Amino acid sequence: MQVALKDFQLDLASADGLTTQLLQQSRQQVQQGSWPAGARLPSVRALASHLGISKFTVADVYERLNAEGLVLSRPGSGVFVARRHPALQLQENNSPSELADEVALMRQTLQREPHWLKPAAGWLTPDYLPQQEIRTALKEVARQEQALTDYGPAQGYLPLRQYLVNRLAELRIQLAPQQLLLTHSATHALDLVLRLLLKPGDRIIVDDPGFYNFQAMLRLHQLELLYLPRTADGPDLQILNALLDNHKVRAYLTNSVLSNPVGTCVSPPKAVQILSLLKQHQVLLIEDDIYADFEAQPALRYASLTGLQEGIYLGSLSKTISADLRVGYIAASPALVASLTDLKLITSTSTPATVERVVYQVLTSGSYRRHLKQLQQRLDGLRRDVVAQFAMRGIQPWYLPEAGFALWLRLPAGISSRALTAYAAAKQVVLAPGPNFSQWPDADQFMRVNITQCADPKLWQVLDDALASLGNTLRG
Repeated sequence: MQVALKDFQLDLASADGLTTQLLQQSRQQVQQGSWPAGARLPSVRALASHLGISKFTVADVYERLNAEGLVLSRPGSGVFVARRHPALQLQENNSPSELADEVALMRQTLQREPHWLKPAAGWLTPDYLPQQEIRTALKEVARQEQALTDYGPAQGYLPLRQYLVNRLAELRIQLAPQQLLLTHSATHALDLVLRLLLKPGDRIIVDDPGFYNFQAMLRLHQLELLYLPRTADGPDLQILNALLDNHKVRAYLTNSVLSNPVGTCVSPPKAVQILSLLKQHQVLLIEDDIYADFEAQPALRYASLTGLQEGIYLGSLSKTISADLRVGYIAASPALVASLTDLKLITSTSTPATVERVVYQVLTSGSYRRHLKQLQQRLDGLRRDVVAQFAMRGIQPWYLPEAGFALWLRLPAGISSRALTAYAAAKQVVLAPGPNFSQWPDADQFMRVNITQCADPKLWQVLDDALASLGNTLRG
């Protein structure tokens, strides 16, 4: 069968370029089955003559369709519709694995179905991020004479490291560029630290509630987790004392600021006491501070009290710039950074310098601080509105954060967050139940919510229906 020339049309008034139009038409014809497998496309010369365009344009379109697996090019014979279309058949592999329970929520939030709502997601919606600045930065990096094809430096792009040194100085954390290592993400940073400094069977204290993916990584490294309850002004000192007295603890992993999911910060008096206890028991402090840029007024960090001789500081730039252009970092002593750099080279070679350069361009564009100020103000107003919406349904924040986008919410009496999550999932809404984050006896009475993912009225209708249904079950 021969594909007809009339199947190809161009709209010269369209804002889309000629190549884009031809690609879209061809993909649609293949996907709809209008061009059956084995059908021969017009020759490059014939189609170019029919449309009155360059043969190079047609050849480029055919090459792209071939790369997508939609057509096959047979030298001397022509171009034919492929008998199988791998690009159209690929689906997510949802087969269970030994780690399925650990990553179930992460898988759900990363799914790409367009109609699903994701209050469980751990990132801002696109309208809260500097998309235009990113596009401008991409163009600027592409225009520069530096190569886009080389490996990046072992420790990461130096100007970005210098920027972060200056940024951390504003938080009263003093260091030099050689004390900072760029990573793929904060998760990658933590993985490197655990690989280098801890071994299977070591005991590590974690905040409770705490970030479920970090806890999953600790278990993956076969570490024994000890849970430290989080209060409104930081960790519970009495329980910390007991854990340190009763166990040989190797490390403590914590969010000092805007702790995930509860949004609390450690108070200065409590921070001093905690640091004293950790030093007394020779416990390594791993401080995760990925939400730093959400604060209008910086709170106290452990690293600002101790420097980096007695602990490790982790950060990330993905939360306020882009979840896709991921850059994390580790700040530590020079000797430790040297060892972590070698480990990074062994396990993942270098991090992509092009991504780091784009992020650096965004950070230094002159508009990033304005973006942060506007973001902080928008989140403050949104937080009030979202809290009010939940309050109308008898759902209250356990603690009301002063910044950030996460809320740790207590459900009405008797309502199970697992049951609520299951009901919502059937309506294409992803929620984050409390037991994913906490070992509290009543953890099932809580859930974490991302306020930027609560804009769709469908969410509130689903919640109303779910609460009514679950309430009727309780009363029945």
